Formats: sequence, C-alpha cells, structure tokens
Amino acid sequence: MAIPVLRPFTSIAYSTSRDLQLISSTDSPTLCSVHKPKRLVCCATPSVSNHVGSEVGVRLSVGTHFIPHPDKVEKGGEDAFFISSHSGGVLGVADGVSGWAEKDVNPALFSRELMANASSFVEDEEVNYDPRSLIRKAHAATSSIGSATVVVAMLEMNGILKIASVGDCGVKVIRKGQVAFSTSPQEHYFDCPYQLSSEAVGQTFLDATVTTVELMEEDTVVMGSDGLFDNVFDREIVSVVSSCDNVSDAAKALANLAHNHSKDSSFDSPYSQEARSQGFDVPWWKKIMGMKLTGGKLDDITVIVGQVTSSLSS
Repeated sequence: MAIPVLRPFTSIAYSTSRDLQLISSTDSPTLCSVHKPKRLVCCATPSVSNHVGSEVGVRLSVGTHFIPHPDKVEKGGEDAFFISSHSGGVLGVADGVSGWAEKDVNPALFSRELMANASSFVEDEEVNYDPRSLIRKAHAATSSIGSATVVVAMLEMNGILKIASVGDCGVKVIRKGQVAFSTSPQEHYFDCPYQLSSEAVGQTFLDATVTTVELMEEDTVVMGSDGLFDNVFDREIVSVVSSCDNVSDAAKALANLAHNHSKDSSFDSPYSQEARSQGFDVPWWKKIMGMKLTGGKLDDITVIVGQVTSSLSS
C-alpha cells in the first residue's frame, strides 16, 4: 500500500568528475563503476560534470551534486539519478519514500532499481524516446518493494525537452535570468506526493504529468528532488545559476544552499510557507506572540544542472 511521505533531512557532500556519458545512483559513499557501451554506470557519484548528447543540434552540458540525509550518509541516502548521452541528453531523478523504513524496507532500493532500469531502456524502440513510456517500462521492470517519486526529461536534438513526472521531484528552466518554466508537484495531501509503487494502489505512468518545453541555447535546466525545491526559492536558484561559471559549480552551490537552509530553523523556507498554507503552524498562543512555523526541511538533496549548448560549439 502507498505509504505517506515522512521526508528526511540532508547533509555531507562528495565531489568527483567523470567524462562523457554517465548514469548514476546514490548508492553508498563508496564509488563503484561498471563500464557498458556508451555508458558509465556509477554508484554514489554525488558531484559530476559531463556532456550528454553527441549528434548535430543541441545538447546538455551537465553537472550534478548529491547531499544525503545526515542520518543516512553511511547508506548513501534514498535518492537516485541517472544521465544518458542519447540524442540531446536524458536526465532522471527518483526519491525513495522514507515511510517504508517503518516496515523494515530499505526505501533506497526501489528508487535505485527504478533509475537503473530507466537508464537501460533509454534507447529501447518501444520507449520511442518518450519519457512517460520510459517511466512505464522502468516501473514494470522494478521488482524491489517500495515506492518513489520520479521525474524524467529527454532533450531532442531540435531543442524540444519532453518531461514526465510523478510526485514532487521537479524541473525548472532558467532563461535570461528568469524561471521560464517549472513543473508542479502532485500530492494526495500535504507531504504525501504521488508515487510509483510496488503496490497496486500506487500511481502509474498514466498519472504522470507530461509537458514539453522548447529550449534555446544558453537555457539552463535545473532538475532535483524535493530536497532542493523545498528549501530553495526560485529567485535563489536563478541567482546561483547566474553567478556560477559552470554547471558543476552551479549544482554544487545549489545543493549546498539547500543543505544550509534545511538546517536553519529560522529560515522561512518554501516548505514552511507551504505547511502554513495547509494549516500547519505554531500553537495559537505563540501566534499571539508574533511567532510562526519556520525552518527548512532536512532531506536527501539531488541537483542536476544542464546548460543547453550547440553540439557544434564543443
């Protein structure tokens, strides 16, 4: 059965770099890799910068950074992500639902297998370079018990970005110093997002929100788990992206900012503002004293930043 989300809290950062195509899952603090044709499969690559996409047209230059919940550092957190070089580039993030831990199930297993399956089906003819079809096939192939929110984005060489999302992992497109596009989270109720599940009562690919965005050169795509968007405002994302020299620095800076906000009990975060709007606040007698519910939300934080470039310029 679907388990309400009681989301974690984040910390710790690792840095490494890889060349070219990469698929990653935040498995454990120990880096491991297996070489496949056109791909590098990695476990726990919290910070990566590389180019994805190799044909004539546009592609993404990508940087990533991951900061796990401080209580889950040894296990590597419960988020997972992948990057593929196919066509203009494919990005995916999944956030394992932590409530499964109450049933003695490791919440990370489902999200990791889901992303591993998604990475393996990117070039599948049946998927036909469609993000919702990729989610469908990856979910059907996932045998682990658990559930996860997920977002997948696939860039075509003509600049069309196709996005499918279930739950509250998200994507934003930054253009000329403004947020030009943003996905919207799907929730059953506050802090309980839609989620793909091993149980029949969960959501499926049919529940995914599907959108397309026409990208331009120099646009920036920011993808992340809710650990990013619950702790960092749009204006902060724009400011960080604008101030960084490259995508790897931007991903790291955004993850670190989210982590710092998540630990700040006085910060009036996007999460605390949403909580108050849903009726969660301090007791009435504290309100009389001018107090309100504030604070960031500790959680696993996955950040992927992609810069749209011409494949001819590199």
